[in-house]
Amino acid sequence: MPLVSMKGMLEKGKENGYAVGQFNLNNMEYAQAILQAAEEEKSPVILGVSEGAGKYMGGFKVVVAMVKALMEEYGTTVPVAIHLDHGSSFEKCAQAIQAGFTSVMIDASHEPLDDNIALTKKVVELAHIHGVSVEAELGRVGGQEDDIIVEDAEAAYAIPEECERLVKETNVDCFAPALGSVHGPYKGEPNLGFDRMEEVMNLTNVPLVLHGGTGIPTKDIKRAISLGSAKINVNTENQIAQANKVREVLNEKPDLYDPRKYLGPSRDAIKETVIGKMREFGSSNQA
Repeated sequence: MPLVSMKGMLEKGKENGYAVGQFNLNNMEYAQAILQAAEEEKSPVILGVSEGAGKYMGGFKVVVAMVKALMEEYGTTVPVAIHLDHGSSFEKCAQAIQAGFTSVMIDASHEPLDDNIALTKKVVELAHIHGVSVEAELGRVGGQEDDIIVEDAEAAYAIPEECERLVKETNVDCFAPALGSVHGPYKGEPNLGFDRMEEVMNLTNVPLVLHGGTGIPTKDIKRAISLGSAKINVNTENQIAQANKVREVLNEKPDLYDPRKYLGPSRDAIKETVIGKMREFGSSNQA
């Protein structure tokens, strides 16, 4: 099956009360694990690629070529999107689109609202010509994403009226309002702004995106999905699962040096984590 944009899978999720997981790629093992999990669960899936991870793997073209080759070898039948996560500029979004990404996020949330709208609109115009979906963000999601650090998630909550204006003026396909979630592990209990999430959903009427999906209790995940969150991003949980398994294998066999012997089990740990998330999000058997 060819790569697809996020638009259709997210609209279907929003209509039917489930969310599609975005699971970030960090190397080949992540791509293998996530694609295998998606096929086994018959779940649509979004492969997220940050600019830093894309650079680490050799560039956007390398990522697309790797994913396409794996899908061909695996005989993948479920919908798969490759999504630029937190694109920092029009140029980076354009590079991703040119490389074959089927979705991009333009993150101008650190800019004044008018500038965010102008830049997002420019990306949408280019992307939609190529059938590529676009995600935008308002407010600042706390924690760390690549080299970007936001200390106080609550102080950076998105303002519903500004969300409505951005979505309507830019024609984005999905929207990430910062409402208390964080990138990376939570310090204490997550505190999501559900009242504001419901207000944003009613004002914008597009699929919402929940960043920082690691560590959020299932009851909060279910509530966010009921309030229009049709895309939930997960990276840290997979990274922790992989790192723990690598440590476990090397602690048991300290003389081991063949990477296949410790990265293989760690790939299986990522796969199990992804399967658990797909079931939690309700996307299993929705492909």
